[in-house]
Amino acid sequence: MEIFFTILILILAVSISGVVTKVLPFRIPLPIVQIAIGAALAWPQFGLHVTFDPELFLVLLIPPLLFVDGWKTPTREFFQNGREIFILVLVLVLVTVVGIGYLIYWMMPSIPLIAAFALAAVLSPTDAVALSSIVGKGRMPKRMMSIVEGEALMNDASGLVALKFAVAIAMGTMVFTVTGATIEFFKVAVGGLLAGIGVTWIYSKSLRLMSRWSGDEPATQIVFMLLLPFASYMIAEHIGVSGILASVAAGMTITKSGVIRNAPLAMRLRADSVWSMLEFVFNGLVFIMLGLQLPGIWETSVIQAELDPSVETWMLFTAVVAIYFALLVLRFSWLWLMKKFSLLFLKKKPLQFANYTTRELLLSSVAGVRGAITLAGALSVPLFLPDGSPFPARYQLIFIAAGVILFSIFIGVIALPLLLRNFKFGDKEADINEIRMAKAAMAEVAIVSMNKMEERLSADADEKLDPEDISEVASRVIGNLRRRTAGQDEMERNLLIEDLERRFRLTALRAERGELYHLRATRKISNETLHMMLTDLDLLEALLVEKEH
Repeated sequence: MEIFFTILILILAVSISGVVTKVLPFRIPLPIVQIAIGAALAWPQFGLHVTFDPELFLVLLIPPLLFVDGWKTPTREFFQNGREIFILVLVLVLVTVVGIGYLIYWMMPSIPLIAAFALAAVLSPTDAVALSSIVGKGRMPKRMMSIVEGEALMNDASGLVALKFAVAIAMGTMVFTVTGATIEFFKVAVGGLLAGIGVTWIYSKSLRLMSRWSGDEPATQIVFMLLLPFASYMIAEHIGVSGILASVAAGMTITKSGVIRNAPLAMRLRADSVWSMLEFVFNGLVFIMLGLQLPGIWETSVIQAELDPSVETWMLFTAVVAIYFALLVLRFSWLWLMKKFSLLFLKKKPLQFANYTTRELLLSSVAGVRGAITLAGALSVPLFLPDGSPFPARYQLIFIAAGVILFSIFIGVIALPLLLRNFKFGDKEADINEIRMAKAAMAEVAIVSMNKMEERLSADADEKLDPEDISEVASRVIGNLRRRTAGQDEMERNLLIEDLERRFRLTALRAERGELYHLRATRKISNETLHMMLTDLDLLEALLVEKEH
């Protein structure tokens, strides 16, 4: 029963955090609010203590979040930026592990070199979830955001694999060799991707059979889809490859497999709502859990620092600030080097970095905030070595990792809005033109299909309507479609007409809904009729409101 109450409290805290961000007179990013609420709940007065199990955390919260991120990632753009993502995911992670590892060892000699490499490994993954919450939707240029998000999706695996090697060497269960580490990394990474693709392929092929058994019942199909990221993760981990990459691959494959496109309408509508809700709750739980750990990490680290004659508490805080800025400088320097390299040696097909200004380089550097995977990786470091002695400097690793996460988020909150102020990029105008072009192309195809349908119905001897009625209805529908194919000047007027029509339809629809409730209250219709007709009105309103945005 205690676990049940704890879960309810955590979900309630996530819900309250969403309200708090709207109520406050000034804008605070949602992750900051959730971390603060988590820390407050863990304070002695409240006494909510949740044991952080890294393995349970990774399998319960991370797969669905990565699955949704992979699902929303445009596959074409991801592969178009493949070179840039590869450079950041593999090469920059390796440079970070080696460079920051030696820096940590130099700054704090009490931390053994291999433990310093382990800390650098968990600090290498960036977090797109925290970045999106700080920046907001559509605030960064698409080309830059797609690279940062693609990097965040993939470097979780490279960072955790590097951590796995460092811990295995410290535990004495592995001897490091460059060849062995390279082979192991590609086995884990490629195997994880293939596992995710394979599980999603089996799911997509089985969906028709499941639909035949369950009918078009959307609840059953959505439950099967909810299990997909967990199945991908657990199967991949069971066979010894990256479950994180398997979840990402499953999300990216689900779009290509046609599962969503061919699904019944009811499933598509409900699946979007279910996944949006789960994404909000799971994202919130990640940062609430981070906040819950902070008082314990603080208390343990202070006590351990007092017992350790080679470490002072102020040294831990200094290390957090120094390591964060070292990560920032390293990232900026790497992006600058890639820009110069591309301009010198890749003139025919330069990297995206070649077009970055200094401001954009700095923006991309600050955008590399750390998050949940870093904390989970740090807390997954074993408590003891095989001989029973404590893992060297474990409390320092956890304190520094948590400190860098918080510091990177706070710096992001301050610096990113300043860097984005008056930042001009043509994405918004391009999006509007792209939508107009798509609407015009769709309208042309729809008009052709309307004309064919009109001819077919007019020639049908069994059709009960007169040809004049068919022609009138077809002309009315085709007239609405032709508005979308007009020229630029007339398009503006047509858009205003469409918006006016939408407002009239919404007014009528809301009046219809009120009358439905009145009819039910006066017992002129049944409850079943009420819910059936309300569903139709909700679908129409959702369509009209979506057009508004």
